[in-house]
Amino acid sequence: GGDEFTVILAELEETLSVERVAENLIQILTLPYPLGSEVAYISASIGITLYPDDATDMKDLIQNADQAMYVSKHFGRNRYSYFTPATQQDTQRRQQTREELRLALQAGQFRLFYQPIVELASGRIQKAEALIRWQHPQLGILSPAEFIPLAEDLGMIHAITDWLFQESLRQVKQWQMVSGEDFQISMNISSLQFQSQQDTSAWLDALKTTGVAGRSLIFEIRDSVLLAPASHVAAQLCAFHEAGIQVVLEGYTSGSSALTYLKKFAVDYLKITAAFTRNLTTDSSDIILTETLTTMGHNLGLQIIAMGVETPQQRDLLIAAGCDYGQGYLYSRPVPADGFEILLKNNMQALQDAPSSASNTNHALFPPTPPAG
Repeated sequence: GGDEFTVILAELEETLSVERVAENLIQILTLPYPLGSEVAYISASIGITLYPDDATDMKDLIQNADQAMYVSKHFGRNRYSYFTPATQQDTQRRQQTREELRLALQAGQFRLFYQPIVELASGRIQKAEALIRWQHPQLGILSPAEFIPLAEDLGMIHAITDWLFQESLRQVKQWQMVSGEDFQISMNISSLQFQSQQDTSAWLDALKTTGVAGRSLIFEIRDSVLLAPASHVAAQLCAFHEAGIQVVLEGYTSGSSALTYLKKFAVDYLKITAAFTRNLTTDSSDIILTETLTTMGHNLGLQIIAMGVETPQQRDLLIAAGCDYGQGYLYSRPVPADGFEILLKNNMQALQDAPSSASNTNHALFPPTPPAG
């Protein structure tokens, strides 16, 4: 492809020399790149194959390096990977999955599961995150990590995101009749949606056609979106905001390089990574970091959502830290739409039945999660 290059290193005395070159390339390629008045960031994925250990034919060597490169992409980019026989098997499986993925959308094999996002102070389910799954005919339910990178490589991510948007629009309209007009559904938007400057006017038209208020939807983005060339990203986020759609910066940590961009872009929520929540105790450094992030977010006019809430103690510490919303297995694992509607109705009934003097954050507001089927 236009962004793929081959490097041939001849007469190497030791394999470690290859690794040093790969590390240097990654270090250089990932430096900030001035682009007019903006700053761009790129990632690098490197695949390594050895002659004559892996192959002797040039075509096979290039194919091996290409397969190893996709392993690097799969595990997060900005890294290098060696070709192995297992790599070849994985590539064959991935190629088969590619062909199956092309047919999956047309065949109606995608499903949405929903996980509640709970207002910590009241215990009320106010939002749901829509999480896509692939109901593979042979392999069963596949998580996004198993097919979204392939969808991005194939250029299918836009069609899949369009489907996700339409399904979320339909579902939020139904659940607002149950829970009220302030109920929201959040959905993940791939960074490629912004990098390609994909036209999203059809989404805004769909809001008008269905009569669903823009604030019924929340778009979740990674901080890498904010680090892209800013002009078209800012324009897209501004268009969403003008339509009422809110934006979550997800997976946020104290070390996020998007910190300086929060004032520049239209962002409504920070979503704190589960890595912080998982280790929360009264004397842990993570509680200090959580309090700091919460205070910073509030000072910028943002609300805070904590991921990975699994215990009542974590919930109580988050409330004490001033966090606004919680999401995690304490409340429910992701469930299909019918299971989520049961959760929603049970939660509303429990809130109505709870004595006004009692704390509505009681774990009893969340009975066991309905079956996933």
